[in-house]
Amino acid sequence: MEESDSVGIVKTQYLTLAEPPREILLECGRSLGPITLAYETYGELSAAKDNAVLILHALSGSAHAAGYNQPGERQPGWWDIMIGPGKAFDTRKYFVICSNVIGGCKGSTGPSSINPQTGRPYGLTFPIVTIHDMVNTQAMLIDHLGIKQLLCVVGGSMGGMQVLQWVVSYPDRVRLAIPIATTSKLSAQAIAFDEVGRQAIQSDPHWKEGDYYGKSIPRRGLAIARMIGHITYLSEQSMHQKFGRKLQDKTEYGYDLLSDFQVESYLRYKGDHFVDRFDANSYLYISKAMDYFDLAHPYGKLEQAFANVLAKFLVISFSSDWLFPSHQSKAIVSALRRVGAEAIYTEIQTDYGHDAFLLESVQLSSLISNFLSHGRRGAS
Repeated sequence: MEESDSVGIVKTQYLTLAEPPREILLECGRSLGPITLAYETYGELSAAKDNAVLILHALSGSAHAAGYNQPGERQPGWWDIMIGPGKAFDTRKYFVICSNVIGGCKGSTGPSSINPQTGRPYGLTFPIVTIHDMVNTQAMLIDHLGIKQLLCVVGGSMGGMQVLQWVVSYPDRVRLAIPIATTSKLSAQAIAFDEVGRQAIQSDPHWKEGDYYGKSIPRRGLAIARMIGHITYLSEQSMHQKFGRKLQDKTEYGYDLLSDFQVESYLRYKGDHFVDRFDANSYLYISKAMDYFDLAHPYGKLEQAFANVLAKFLVISFSSDWLFPSHQSKAIVSALRRVGAEAIYTEIQTDYGHDAFLLESVQLSSLISNFLSHGRRGAS
């Protein structure tokens, strides 16, 4: 925790906005307010307020992207490998912001939050939220921080979807954009995996139509949903290299229905661990927000969605990512270039699959660091 490249101990902050009667109108047609956003910041905002970088998290992420919330913590923030002095998002140069999305369960308003009108958790009375809604509330946070224009917005997976929505919804507020391992819309296959995960949760007898707060939670259903999701984040190559057909704590098949293989034990561990840190209803809502995301839909074509973008882009994909394969990133780049936007594209060769953006990568760090440095100089 005392490493020279760590941001050290950080405190999660909370902003309450959209207080009645100034609720925000969501894309689904319902209003929501008050809304709390949990967020963290790292580094110092420059006097000109021109060095702000907004980090956007994936499905199960949080505002805690770097450092430690308290002394003695074993695990740092989810993107600590990228944020800190001397790292890709060098906190000696940049003011880095990360907030938990609405609909989440890590401090921002979501289905597990208390509905002020009833004094009870929202549960399924919480309105459906979209990627667009998430971005609109993030813009309110950026307003609160007094920042007129972000130097960069960056995120992987669902975070990349938010990056794309930012440059379309707020073109004059973003100078640089880095969507990583993402897509402009989910494929039918990706939606199908999300639906199987949701069905696992909703089939758990403890789910009780989302009204399980203060009672037994749907542990098994959420664990299975995470197991399904985790498979999509890996690649065949990485699973083969890590597990192959190796057995768990035995040398011969057990010829029973218990775990024989290491990969089975690993998935069960991942599922059980996830239950202790995430809310089942948030999983339903956030996965549905990803399903609804289709950047081109309101415009007809993707290039029309990008018609007014002003940002410069670094689009990154991973060769073994079969959840959001490289051709989806290439489609984003092609659409950007057709409208004259400046877009650099790189496919990183890796066996780690979709989750590669969360892992240590000299190439990823170098790409981002150079893009930020050149982009910042070009804007000055």
